[in-house]
Amino acid sequence: MRTVKVLLIPIFCILLISGCKKESNTYPSVIEIITNDQADSIQINKITEIMKNNKSKSSVYRWKNRIVLYDKFMNSGLIQDQIREALPTATIRLYEDPFYIFERQMCDTKAVPGNWVHNIMSANLADDATLQQEYMDYHATQFEKRPEISRGFCNADFQQLLIFRNGRQLMLIISIPEGKTLDELNPKTTENNPKVDEWNALMAKYQEGIKGSDPGETWAMFSEVPTK
Repeated sequence: MRTVKVLLIPIFCILLISGCKKESNTYPSVIEIITNDQADSIQINKITEIMKNNKSKSSVYRWKNRIVLYDKFMNSGLIQDQIREALPTATIRLYEDPFYIFERQMCDTKAVPGNWVHNIMSANLADDATLQQEYMDYHATQFEKRPEISRGFCNADFQQLLIFRNGRQLMLIISIPEGKTLDELNPKTTENNPKVDEWNALMAKYQEGIKGSDPGETWAMFSEVPTK
């Protein structure tokens, strides 16, 4: 977790790839369930059962009182309704149509065969409309003006990077080859790549932690929950 805070705070939102966006159903979506207290096994079991009934292969991820599902849902509206019925006091947020997209086809080397591991984390944009617009403007030209950033993703063997937004909350999904960890791959984004460090420093003022984050913690890292 400490490594993520130091290295990932600025890397997450780096790529708005011009011409790379596809139809909305090409990419998975994120469903976030915010409970009143620490998410417990009973709540997770209820959600897991809903996923099975809807033939969703989504894994379940948790951070404190938040649960996240990540999948190409056949009917996200129906799933949300079922979760509301099972957990009537929870808040449910949908993140779909990622607006920052990195894909391995941008790199000189192709995607690694096999399964991916998804690293899911969340942060807020600063509660200031001007700063939010600056943030979006920077990202709208990142690929053209700062190609070193996406080159860092290629060097780190990232297979896909998607960023979603709902209000001022961001959801970041970094997919890497199974058997690898983000802690070992992420430092490669900055190797012989000082532009990434510059970008990191530039982006720091636009992000802050979500509710429940520790002081100085910007990105909340969700952990995959083993399910039956």
